[in-house]
Amino acid sequence: MNSGKTIFAQVMDFLPTYEFNKCVNRYHGNYQVKSFSCLDQFLCMAFAQLTYRESLRDIEACLRARQNKLYHMGIHSTISKSNLAYTNEQRDWRIYADFAQVLIHQARALYKDDTFGVELDQTVYALDSTTIDLCLSLFPWARFRKHKGAIKLHTLMDLRGSIPSFIKITDGKVHDVHMLDVLIPEPGSFYVVDRGYLDFSRLYSLAQLLAFFVIRAKHNLAARRIYSHQVDKATGLICDQTVMLTGYQSLRDYPDKLRRVRYFDTEKNKQLVFLTNCFSLPALTITLLYKSRWQIELFFKWIKQHLRIKSFYGTSENAVKTQIWIAISVYVLIAIIRKQLKVDISLYTFLQILSVTVFEKAPLIQLVANFDYNKTQVVNNVPANQLTLFDYS
Repeated sequence: MNSGKTIFAQVMDFLPTYEFNKCVNRYHGNYQVKSFSCLDQFLCMAFAQLTYRESLRDIEACLRARQNKLYHMGIHSTISKSNLAYTNEQRDWRIYADFAQVLIHQARALYKDDTFGVELDQTVYALDSTTIDLCLSLFPWARFRKHKGAIKLHTLMDLRGSIPSFIKITDGKVHDVHMLDVLIPEPGSFYVVDRGYLDFSRLYSLAQLLAFFVIRAKHNLAARRIYSHQVDKATGLICDQTVMLTGYQSLRDYPDKLRRVRYFDTEKNKQLVFLTNCFSLPALTITLLYKSRWQIELFFKWIKQHLRIKSFYGTSENAVKTQIWIAISVYVLIAIIRKQLKVDISLYTFLQILSVTVFEKAPLIQLVANFDYNKTQVVNNVPANQLTLFDYS
């Protein structure tokens, strides 16, 4: 007799299926489909992400080995390598991109009150990209260099909760700075970027839309000091200046004042120079904002290590983007569950627990609750979960 739900089914219960069906209908994902729907595809690929499957054949073997549990996991079709390969090639990847945005919107609402190391009321975003190397002979559409293929994952991350709010997948040749053209800035928000995004015309457009930016300056920056503000040099600050650009083209692109903050990083034994259009925050806060940008680097490192986005189950552009978007959906879904269950464990620990318990039938909260058996109550040197065999009085 079947009793209870599998851990995998409990995790997938957190999916907003109504929104998923809207995404499927938007791109006619199930048009003339008699078996193996888009939901079946999503669940199989999510299973692969949660359990670190290496290939389509690996997914098929593992799921077929537990055939009696598939229906109760929500998978209502026959699992086969050919079915998975075909759907990854043919089903529009935008279905899963749109659904990932639904989950991202839900996660950001849950994490909006979290802190990220800087006491600030405004939203702070970090914009950066990571490159995923591909074999050019297998992925000819992903040209990067003459004998090398790659794709770029351009990400705008809300630093509260480390939730990506915007992701764009391009081939490796697209320069990072072009993402500033597709970005829709939020007035009053901060955008923290590295030197690869230093384009004064684009930064000026960002400032004109009432958004703030913090960026590292290049060593050959030509600028004229207008005014110097007092700083506490014991904090590592060297100077806090209001400047105007002096280069002909740079002044033409950014004809307004900028703030230049010099800071000496004792950890790296290096002097850093930051540019910003925000004049109201303390200079040390500007340096802390840039330091918090490291969270997006940790995000890229985390997803490359713990999600299946470095080796792919298909070679077409559609298959690669489908796999990446489903991986991102799984990451955000785990973040949502972690917040809603109010468990104090890392996403890495959460994924490790799920990877070995997906077929078990036990309450999910029981598995992920931070319960330490070494801290159980001990009375008269006798653990509380042991029967009292002797009277110690």
